[in-house]
Formats: sequence, C-alpha cells, structure tokens
Amino acid sequence: MATILDTLKKGTEYLQKHGVEEARLNMEWLIAHVIKVGRMQLYIDFDRDIPESALENLRDLTKRRGRGEPLQHLLGTVEFCDLDFKTDGRALIPRPETEDLTRRLLAREWSRDSAILDLGCGSGVIGLSLAHGLMGKGVSVTLADISPEALSLAKENTIVLPEGSEVRFLESDLFTAIEGSFDLIAANLPYIPAADETSLSREVQRDPAVALYGGALGTEIMERFLREAPAYLKPGGFIAMEFGIGQAETLRLRAEEAGFQSVEIHSDLAGIERFLFATKSA
Repeated sequence: MATILDTLKKGTEYLQKHGVEEARLNMEWLIAHVIKVGRMQLYIDFDRDIPESALENLRDLTKRRGRGEPLQHLLGTVEFCDLDFKTDGRALIPRPETEDLTRRLLAREWSRDSAILDLGCGSGVIGLSLAHGLMGKGVSVTLADISPEALSLAKENTIVLPEGSEVRFLESDLFTAIEGSFDLIAANLPYIPAADETSLSREVQRDPAVALYGGALGTEIMERFLREAPAYLKPGGFIAMEFGIGQAETLRLRAEEAGFQSVEIHSDLAGIERFLFATKSA
C-alpha cells in the first residue's frame, strides 16, 4: 500500500503534467475525499497507508481531474457561506465572487417579513444562504431559474436549511413566471460574451452554457433584467447583481435609464468592479 505522502507527490506530478492549476491542493482535496478526513488531517497522517479500495477510487478521480473535470464535481460539494452545497453539472459551480456578494447581503440590516427573490438561482446558493442566515426574521425567499435541471439541484440543496424551513421555487425566464413584489432581487445572471467561449478554461466549459453566456456582448440578459426589475420591487426595494469584467459602466447606465436611484458599483475582494446595487424610489 502507498502512504498519503507518496500518493500526494505522485498525484501532484500527474495533475501538473495535465495542466491542472494548484495541482497539489487539488490532490489534497481528492485524497481527503476518498479516505474521508479533513484536508488538514493529511499533514498529521502523512505516513498513513491508503487502503487499496480507496486508491482505486482515487486513481479514477485523479484521471478525471486531469481531463479537466472540475474538482467540485468530483467532490460533489462546495462550501459557500459556511454551508456545504451539492454541486454537479446541472448548474454553475459557485464562485468566490458570488459568495462575496451574498455575505454583503447577509451583513445588511433586514426588517422583519422581507421578501427576497433569487433570480437565476442556479444551485440555489444565494437564496438558500440568505434563507439560512436570516432565519428568525420572517424573511420569505423565492428561487427562480430558467433551467429545470438547475432548479432540481437547488431543491436538493434545501438540505442546508433547518427542518420546517420553507422556500419557493419557480421555473422562469427572468420574470415571465414571477408574481408579486420584493424587497430584494438578487441576480447572478449569465454575463460571458458568446465569442469568449473558446478562451474559457476546461473547467468553466463544463458548466451549463445557459448559465454562462449572456449574448453577443455578454450584457444582453442583464440589461433585460434591469429594464424589467422595477415592476417587481416594492418602493424602496433594491437589486444586487454580479457582472463580468468591463461591464460596469454599461450596466450603471442601463440601471439609471430604468429609473433606479442610488446606483452603486462595488469591487470584489480582488479589487475588480463586480457588483451593482440599485434602489427603487420609495
């Protein structure tokens, strides 16, 4: 049998040869996954032997990672706002920028009985994290997506919520099936220009196309969202959306044209303009 350290070294070399970024970190996660321990535990157990049954599983996962299958799909879960969400090919893999946006929303002051819409919810990480983090405030959360596959994954991810929690799911092309009005509409919509497909990493290309490409310019779906959103906001309600690099000024202008007040652009943790917040007049 091989030790954890020997397996880590060999697996890291294999992934490096196959162009995987952060190869050692990827290998650590895969080893921890197959032997069912926390990743940091590996550093305590470097001399521990890995059972042959686990090695067979690890070999398969390592080969799949080398072919570009995302690490998150291989592990089956991703941590987001301190919760463990299921992730697979049905929806976009949650990004750190989206977690940044969600934490900003959780840090706001919320009045009781607020209504929240997570539009383009994908795997449900924004809406379900808000539902979990705002428990006890009487907040109602609706999650909507054009993709029935994504919605099925989001429904499975309600496991992160305490028993008895209620959220609503709708299959909707933006607002086509939405009724009522909301205090917040959060949106992480497709924003990659169609022409950029060939420049994306192997891993990103495994995400569903419907969750990636926002049109020829990349902003078309978001611009439609900005035009339609005011009709579904309560007076004083606001939107919070994520967008791509270089799209800030176009979206700021469209938000102002739609009649939003206090349109703000915020940068992500890397200092890149990434988020738009805008309020409907009271």
